[in-house]
Amino acid sequence: MRLLAALATLLCVVGFATGASAHAALVAVEPASGSMLASAPKAVELRFNEAVTPGAIQLIDGAGRARDDARVSASGETISVAMPPDLPQGTAVVSYRVISQDGHPVAGSMIFSIGMPTGTQPPANADRGLKLLIWLARVGLYLGLFVGVGGVFFARWVAWSTTGMTVPRVALAIGIPSATASVGALGLDLLGLPPAALATAAPWKVAFATSAGPALLVAIAAMLLALMALRSAWYARALAIIALVGVGLSLAMTGHAATAPPEALTRPAIFLHGLGVTIWIGALAPLVALVSKPTTATLPVVNRFSRIAALAVGVLALTGLALAIVQLEKPVALVETRYGLILSIKLALVTGLLALAALNRFRLTPALARDESGTPALKRSILLEGAIALAILAVVASWRFTPPPRTIIPETPLAIHIHSDKAMFQVLVSPGKPGVDDFVLQLMTGEATPLIAKEVTLTLSLPERGIEPMERGASLGPDGYWHVRKVELPFAGRWHVRIDALVTDFEKVTLEDELDLGLP
Repeated sequence: MRLLAALATLLCVVGFATGASAHAALVAVEPASGSMLASAPKAVELRFNEAVTPGAIQLIDGAGRARDDARVSASGETISVAMPPDLPQGTAVVSYRVISQDGHPVAGSMIFSIGMPTGTQPPANADRGLKLLIWLARVGLYLGLFVGVGGVFFARWVAWSTTGMTVPRVALAIGIPSATASVGALGLDLLGLPPAALATAAPWKVAFATSAGPALLVAIAAMLLALMALRSAWYARALAIIALVGVGLSLAMTGHAATAPPEALTRPAIFLHGLGVTIWIGALAPLVALVSKPTTATLPVVNRFSRIAALAVGVLALTGLALAIVQLEKPVALVETRYGLILSIKLALVTGLLALAALNRFRLTPALARDESGTPALKRSILLEGAIALAILAVVASWRFTPPPRTIIPETPLAIHIHSDKAMFQVLVSPGKPGVDDFVLQLMTGEATPLIAKEVTLTLSLPERGIEPMERGASLGPDGYWHVRKVELPFAGRWHVRIDALVTDFEKVTLEDELDLGLP
């Protein structure tokens, strides 16, 4: 009983000790990525849209050497990397991996050149083997929570019998070590360390410092309680319900959906969504065992679950819709983002699951009530439900690597201001990276009033790469600005910009400046 009290306390205390958090995104870098500088900067500052914790910060200098003498400091949303005083000429890379408040790593690289650029490349992204490990551990965790804990809940609260518990036992045996592996893999990912570092304390320490660490502890506690609930004891039903609540708590404590604002809506929604999934999916394996060897108790159990499942499906539909609206923000994100595509696949699979559930409730279960001839068909239908449910878990586990559309901050266009005594030109370049860019030109007089032009020409060149001037005509848009769309800028570097505005047949205003186009 002391163990029971300790586990229950862990579920409640840790479950409600989570602070507000969101998914971090880089919003500004100083100096700008792709900058060409005459001398080394004193520091590189990375500013995010929320407070972050440094994970792994690496500096590679222009000679291609990894430096360990760059000092890293953090203050709220800003990470500052102090540069060594002896940086050589060439292209340097600052590779960063920081920890978002929702426990996910945010990684990337910024590049700047001291003098002429060199061929330094940013470090490769996380090892594919580590990503596979993270995905497998997540799938294993879902099996333990939904199939394992859900199966035990079904046994204690619906079937009133532990018949058919082989699959839930196996799922729990997979889920507990998977949760442990998830903690270690998360630490490796946050710090950018190789798998061999699991033998050290660093990855475990940093993982438990995030919201994901306590959430995984709650998941492990829930699965342990479920194992205990399989014993024939007077407190077995209480353990089963506490374990079920633990599943919802562990899901609501961390992750993209749980930390989306407003948390007063999203955390309860993900909690209830988790309960609905657990009740539904957890019942499938025990139901197959029951209908495989039907007895007089089979039909009452199937009918009881059918009524409970209808309520679970309703909760799943409402909470799922609310979470999708929060995460996507607009319907077009379903097809324009990777997160939306994963959600679209999930919705297609869930539609098939709902169709089978309706078939079971309205056709196959009544057939079972009339005689036993419908038993094989009901068994096949439930097995197919289980297969689709496993596919959904595998698909949903991919969300671990995909930020939701609500966290994607639109790229800020590059802006340059060119002025003389006669005129001022404001130029916006979007997205401001090598590739295809759009230019917006705002023309003003020296007194900041609109400059009326008959014709405007944009000329771009990159002398350092031997690219001769490219001339493009601008068109006047309904917004009063001049636009040059789909300009091919194949290389990063310091592009020369010249804008010619024909004011009258005899007067032309020409302004020139440099545009620092960063690396992609």
